[in-house]
Amino acid sequence: MPARADFWSDAGAKYKGVVLHGVTESTPPSNYIKDVLAPEFEKKTGIKVQIETTSWDQMYDKAIKDMEAKTGIYDMVYIEQDIIYAYLARNFLVDISKSLKDDPSLKAPEFDETHFTTFANYFKNAGGDLFGIPMEAFIKVYLYRTDLFNDPKVKDAFKKETGKDLAPAKTHEEYTQIAEFFTKYGKDNGMELWGTTAQAHTGHPASWYEFFESIAPTYGVYNWGIDAANNYAASVENGGQMNSDKAKAAMKYWLHLRDIAPPESAASTWTEVATTFAAGRVAQGLVYGENAAWIASDAEKSKVVGNVGVALPPTEPNVLKEVEAGKGYLGYYDGGAFGLPVTSKNNEAALLFLQFIGQDSVQADWAIAAPRITNTATYDDPKVIDMDKKLNGYYTMLKDQGKLFAGAPPFPFHAQVREATAPIFYKILLGEVGPDEGLDQMAAAAEAELKNLGYRK
Repeated sequence: MPARADFWSDAGAKYKGVVLHGVTESTPPSNYIKDVLAPEFEKKTGIKVQIETTSWDQMYDKAIKDMEAKTGIYDMVYIEQDIIYAYLARNFLVDISKSLKDDPSLKAPEFDETHFTTFANYFKNAGGDLFGIPMEAFIKVYLYRTDLFNDPKVKDAFKKETGKDLAPAKTHEEYTQIAEFFTKYGKDNGMELWGTTAQAHTGHPASWYEFFESIAPTYGVYNWGIDAANNYAASVENGGQMNSDKAKAAMKYWLHLRDIAPPESAASTWTEVATTFAAGRVAQGLVYGENAAWIASDAEKSKVVGNVGVALPPTEPNVLKEVEAGKGYLGYYDGGAFGLPVTSKNNEAALLFLQFIGQDSVQADWAIAAPRITNTATYDDPKVIDMDKKLNGYYTMLKDQGKLFAGAPPFPFHAQVREATAPIFYKILLGEVGPDEGLDQMAAAAEAELKNLGYRK
């Protein structure tokens, strides 16, 4: 074969004029693809890429309807980690590994699947073939205001009120105490300041996810409390954990935090929690890591630039030891990939674009613009190391302690069980049903849905 001075221009020449269409959620990593990577790819190849960024629910709705109807509108779709198992079960996606082996002329020399972090494993089938190019991978962390936590006046007030030194919480009891202190401190001093965030929307799945992905695990309730190895049991009666004492304690802890959080919390999804923190309205909170960079460094969007600390989420005593022993996880390892629908009309050109966003060379600037790391080499880039200092060690935490977090359980019935239980969950948030009774109802509803779907015998 002739040597290629520029793979992208050579490979793209055959497809010059093709317009690729992609749909994804409007997030910092996706906006970087739309605003930076797509134009760069077009410049190198002549292949135009139009990325549609929309709301989380619209993203799913458009992608799934397109793939079900086989209309071929989209050449790339965002695959959130928790939906990949359902997409694979329905044969929606192209096997990227196999496609590149079958046609080596499409394989970019700069692209190597082995360069991805282990997060890529979530997007592989049982045989180890890749069905999505990782483009997001971040953990949901505990952010706190260093300007408040290090303020001598605030520290003295906290010491006087609690008898303890003010420091990032390691337990739920400590977190609650700090949250209560700052909510009272804000009120007493006429400040727009509360003690904690709460992703507690009363009609959006973001709140359901906050509880099952971020709160329940810190009490030792994993995989939504569903035991797949035990006939998909959800209720305590049948061996599950969804309505266990641990789950009920977690729910009451979270509802109390919601009640002392800023008033917008009852309408907050994953995005609004980040903007609440960036507005300086809370002292601490659980925030998706993809927002950490702009909150800590973008003065046009954030009022807390340079004052953001990072820590592991608080847990019940012994849960961290349990997690470190590999028996659970203490929070959500979020992320997604770009996949290629089998219904795409431009498979070959799309394969080129997916490799383009998967190469090492584009990762560092992308990681700085949106704190997500999908390739192992990104951690060693000088620009990323410098940004890590501004983020008080967020990337270091992702690298060294990311193993303590986990993605969603590999449930192909993910959306169905969520939708079957979410209406009851919202009733708990609205006070229409008590937390204990509500979780009992949710466990029963989950088992009924699993039986309907044929998983529970």
